[in-house]
Amino acid sequence: MSLRGVQLDRERFSCSICQDLLRDPVTIPCGHSYCMDCIKKHWDEEDHRRIHSCPQCRKSFVPRPVLVKNTMLADLVEELEATGLKDSPHHHCSAGPGDVACDFCTGRKLKATKSCLQCMASYCELHLQPHYDSLNFQKHKLVEASAKLQENICSRHNKVMEIFCRTDQQCICYLCSLDAHKGHNTVSAEAERTQRQRELGQSRQKIQQKIQDREKDVKVLQQEVEAISRSADEAMRDSETTFNQLLQLIQKRSCDVKQQIRSQQETEVSRARELQEKLEQEITELRRRDTELERLSLTEDHSQFLQSYPSLSGLCGSTDSPAIDARPLRYFEEVTAAVSELRDKLQDILNQEWTKVSQTVTEVDVLLPPAEPKTRAEFLQFSCQITLDPNTVNKWLLLSEGNRKVTRMDKKRSYPRHPDRFTDGLQVLSRQTLTGRCYWEVKWTGTVSVAVTYKSISRTGSESVFGFSDKSWALWCPSNEFRHNSIRTSLSGPRSSRVGLYLDHRAGILSFYSVSETMTLLRRVQTTFSQSLHAGLWVCSGSAELCQLQ
Repeated sequence: MSLRGVQLDRERFSCSICQDLLRDPVTIPCGHSYCMDCIKKHWDEEDHRRIHSCPQCRKSFVPRPVLVKNTMLADLVEELEATGLKDSPHHHCSAGPGDVACDFCTGRKLKATKSCLQCMASYCELHLQPHYDSLNFQKHKLVEASAKLQENICSRHNKVMEIFCRTDQQCICYLCSLDAHKGHNTVSAEAERTQRQRELGQSRQKIQQKIQDREKDVKVLQQEVEAISRSADEAMRDSETTFNQLLQLIQKRSCDVKQQIRSQQETEVSRARELQEKLEQEITELRRRDTELERLSLTEDHSQFLQSYPSLSGLCGSTDSPAIDARPLRYFEEVTAAVSELRDKLQDILNQEWTKVSQTVTEVDVLLPPAEPKTRAEFLQFSCQITLDPNTVNKWLLLSEGNRKVTRMDKKRSYPRHPDRFTDGLQVLSRQTLTGRCYWEVKWTGTVSVAVTYKSISRTGSESVFGFSDKSWALWCPSNEFRHNSIRTSLSGPRSSRVGLYLDHRAGILSFYSVSETMTLLRRVQTTFSQSLHAGLWVCSGSAELCQLQ
């Protein structure tokens, strides 16, 4: 018997259990062949079930079949070993570190290529074939091989979690929906994935837009650096020419001007480059977030997607990097004019007007403070979502509406003790820290105070009340009074049941507005904030609610 003219691969004459050439081959009733020892060991493990199956097609046999060596197949394998066999493409695809191993390979595990969400198992190419050939597996969901299949199993009922509970924001199995989650808002995991996928796409669009905006800002800063250096160089050349026409008496002043210009140039260039570096780092971080969101969007496993989504959906949050406005700035041109004037006035200029020269150098800037918003639409660009901190709320107050509304109660509430809780003032702080530029609005009824305060404000005594210390700024309604450090100021603006607050922490600006069909400025504070800030609400009667702004 000769097979020299026929090329056969090793896989066809290998045992699907041990993945090696058949040894003492036996053929079971379904027609599949195995090493006698391999199939015996496999059936020994199934003896307790009293039903024995084929590892490949899953056909069951009762009773356990009697095994007889297939002499023809054994002779063929022996002949093939003598003539040589070529390896199949998958023969050496053993599972390595980091790979998902086939759950049905015994002995040497092959690398799995697919995982089945119904069988909750992973398969190599060989053991996956029944899923393609048999009608019994036609409705099974195959995904890329995953080592996290057990995370899709309900720990309570040991069932596949194919349902998403929107009420509790978690994946559940169908039995959970009938007991612990009965009456909850539930949808299929696939439907929830579709909705979250759309949200993910929108988040990526926002991130990509921010990347484009920051790239434009970097370009503006690069132009600023070039303009500063160019102007500085021109100013130095002009001033040197002018001073060379003067007497020896003003040579010292010439050196002073050059030194000031260079120093200011370095200062401004350093500022610009520092901001440029920060923006480039932000671009890198945004790209990383986008990559993570893209990787999540490509995940085929719905449950794995939904479990990973909460930790990543927040990745598209806004940043506090300043926006860069391209605009003409003052550089060193006025220095040249001042030095020319020095040349004409000689000794008097040196003695009397030197301060003017010095000031013109230090007035060079790169970025002016950003302009304050003027319209409500502009304010809404800086809107922030704020919630109230239950650990700070006074026991006479009740939080509701997702911790956005606070109401004065007739009876004390039994809140647990906490060092941040106000004991005297009928008030509460925001959970979020206010930094950068922020805008929010408050709807109120009764007698309330809308405030901004340092978190270090006292929790007891009169100084804990908003407006009664130098740590808080408060608008009292409906009396329309502004209070800070116990100083009360009556305001003449219109009263409204809706108050808007604008904060620019870096610029030290805090503004209170009466909001109706138009916005009317009630009070503007210009100071230097030495700490991070929190929003605050004081409610003597009625209620106050942080508005959800679109």
